[in-house]
Amino acid sequence: MRLRLPARHSLVCQQAVELVTDYLEGALSRADHRRFEKHLARCTGCTEYLAQIRATISITGRVTPDDLTEQMRGEFIDLYRRWQHEGAGEDQG
Repeated sequence: MRLRLPARHSLVCQQAVELVTDYLEGALSRADHRRFEKHLARCTGCTEYLAQIRATISITGRVTPDDLTEQMRGEFIDLYRRWQHEGAGEDQG
């Protein structure tokens, strides 16, 4: 889902955060790409957020099951089961 921005307005941080995925995937129009980078040039908070997202993508691509302790694996399995159970309840409603 692409966020459409009104022309000629500068980005605010909330809009920039919503555009990060499209930016990283190269899905922004040229104009939106320029506006996004212009915002980054003057906003250290959004620049840091983008760096954190890039680091997260980089790290999660390298985690293997062997990297996790037994406790971590158990916590992920429990979390997944809770998520699956909650999602199943929504489908029935």
